[in-house]
Parts: sequence; structure tokens; C-alpha cells
Amino acid sequence: MKIEIRAHSDNWKREFEEERLVLQDIFQDEIRVIEHIGSTSVPQLRAKPVIDIFLAVSNLRGMSYYKNKLKKFNYRYSRTDMANRHLFSKYTAEEVWTHNLHILPYDENFYLRNELLFRDYLRNNPEYVFKYSVLKEQLAIINYQTIEDYTKLKSQFIQSVVDRALIEKGIQKRVPLLDPINRST
Repeated sequence: MKIEIRAHSDNWKREFEEERLVLQDIFQDEIRVIEHIGSTSVPQLRAKPVIDIFLAVSNLRGMSYYKNKLKKFNYRYSRTDMANRHLFSKYTAEEVWTHNLHILPYDENFYLRNELLFRDYLRNNPEYVFKYSVLKEQLAIINYQTIEDYTKLKSQFIQSVVDRALIEKGIQKRVPLLDPINRST
């Protein structure tokens, strides 16, 4: 599997906003928060052209409930090992993967989720946007068996950024702080 990394597109924000309206229409008052996450949510960051979305709900229901609500909108359920979350991927009629929708429960620690900490830290620290873009370009050269194989190779960098974000918020980091690009703290 070849990973396609593209230069940041201003269209990604628009595509998120358009999908947000669709999701608001589908789920209405069940929604607590809809957030644009992932690399397409960070200005200037190179990314796979797939919009990642967090849809936080008051009460998380079973997968089949969401599957029924989303099937006519070209979303397909994707199995993951992530607990307490449902993942759906959206495809065009031509089978082009366009969106990932993560449906998860909203709670008081929602904005301390790794994905949001990572996004916000990158948005405020352009030097890490550059470092992450370089890493992604290097990893995109490799041919992978699965998308998870590619994602695993980014995990050390991602965790180091999440740790920095936690420290910035005055919260104890989760693992030893290491910058995998510079190999220093």
C-alpha cells in the first residue's frame, strides 16, 4: 500500500465544514461537539487527503445505530482496536476515501484527548509542523501492508508532541519526552 502525502490544501477546512453540516443534519441534538482533527486540520501540514472528524455525543450507542444512520451517506464501518469509539470511513461513488468519522462519547476530559492535544500543539508550533511533514514524507516512500503500519511508525513523534502539549498545560507527561527528529528533549 502506497501512502499519498499532499501539500496542505485550503479546501480541507471547507470540506470539513461541509461535512459538519451533513453530520449536524443527521445527528442533530445528539451532538455535543464536532471537531476537525488529524493532519488536514493543521495549516501548512502535508497530509493524506482524508478529512478526520471527531463527533462527540452525549451517550454513545451501539455500532449498528450509527451504521444505519450513515449508510446512505456513503460511510462504512471500519473495525479498530480503539475502545469506546466507532470509526466510519466515507467514500465517493468512485471509491475514493474522503473522510474518517470517529464517533465517541463526550466527557469533561474530551479536550485532553491525544488527537486534540496534538492538533492544537501543531497549530501553535510551526517548527513541529515542519518536522512532522518531513517525517511523513520520509515514511511515504515505503510500501506498507496496511495503513496501520504507516501510522505505527509515526507514533513516537506523535507521543512526543502530545507530551509537550500536556506539559504546556501543566499536566504530567505520559512517557519520557523525546523528540524523534532531533533525538533530544
